Amino acid sequence: QDIPAGSPVMYVPNDLTFTSSKAAMEFGGSLGEAEAQLINAGLEDKVPLFRVFVKILLEYEKGENSPWYTWLNSLPRIYNTGASMTYACFDCLPPYAAWLALTERQNFVNFQKAAKFTPLGEDIVTNVTVLKWAYNVAITRSIEWYGDRCIAPMADMLNHGTETEVEVSYDENGDCYVYTTTDVAAGSPLRMSYGDPTNPSPLFATYGFLDESSPGTFCKLMHMRTEMEVLGYRFSDLLFYKETGDISPAVFDVVLYNVLNQYDPGAANSFYDAVMSGDEATKAQYHDQYWQYTKEELQKHVDGTLKDLDKWSEKAQSYDIYTHPRVPLILQHNQFVKETFLNVKANLDNM
Repeated sequence: QDIPAGSPVMYVPNDLTFTSSKAAMEFGGSLGEAEAQLINAGLEDKVPLFRVFVKILLEYEKGENSPWYTWLNSLPRIYNTGASMTYACFDCLPPYAAWLALTERQNFVNFQKAAKFTPLGEDIVTNVTVLKWAYNVAITRSIEWYGDRCIAPMADMLNHGTETEVEVSYDENGDCYVYTTTDVAAGSPLRMSYGDPTNPSPLFATYGFLDESSPGTFCKLMHMRTEMEVLGYRFSDLLFYKETGDISPAVFDVVLYNVLNQYDPGAANSFYDAVMSGDEATKAQYHDQYWQYTKEELQKHVDGTLKDLDKWSEKAQSYDIYTHPRVPLILQHNQFVKETFLNVKANLDNM
């Protein structure tokens, strides 16, 4: 039947949820040394996720004696996340996606090392397959809620959508509620947001799927990351749009700032001041004056990336799919990026 907006569709009580705060109380100080290892590795922000990871392993260790056994047994065994990829996979991806995926793998490796300092049994902390499975469960099925990391079994089954129908929330008692955010017709999916819907690469690296409904993708200007950060932009600000080939304004700002830094540092400083102060008139003057240089730099980047995409995909296709099962997803990702860049190229060449 149809469901009106604001309707409750799921309730998971607090005693069935996994949260980092409850895990911290359950384990007491026994995770202190392990968490110190993560903090020393620069992963202080991952400590809540680590606590959920350890709780999952503890329940796995209990086997059928765990009250969560049925739920744990229903979860996927194989993941296509960055944590599950190999260096051969990274070699076939554009630098931004490869960097995101490699970061996930490095995070897992640090969790693996820290697990040795937990109260878990030796057969668990030395089993890389189980550790990687638990990491993937924790990262793909939990959400952040005011600094806490939470998994609500059953609510974790909701898929991602660029257009969403539901929202997950927790009350002050830790109970999980799922409400519709729009009118939902009978037979429609119930989807939530896993992250920024405008750029599929972070979802690809973290969750192991490609959201082809995403309208765009990061423009892959990794070699201009310094300029991006100096101007106060994020990866999600620098987009190429798939269907239209449009380019977000921030891309032009970053490319021009890069060009000016190379050839006219004084102008670069003035342009920086205009961006920081929101002086759109001065920004427009610089863009008009140096447009040809900006265009040529962008064309060089787009053309070079298209050549690289063919090279990366050709390399992926040379792999044995039985030993590299993530090849189809990598090829799908690269094709999405290629189609986007071809549309951007068509626009640039006609400007």
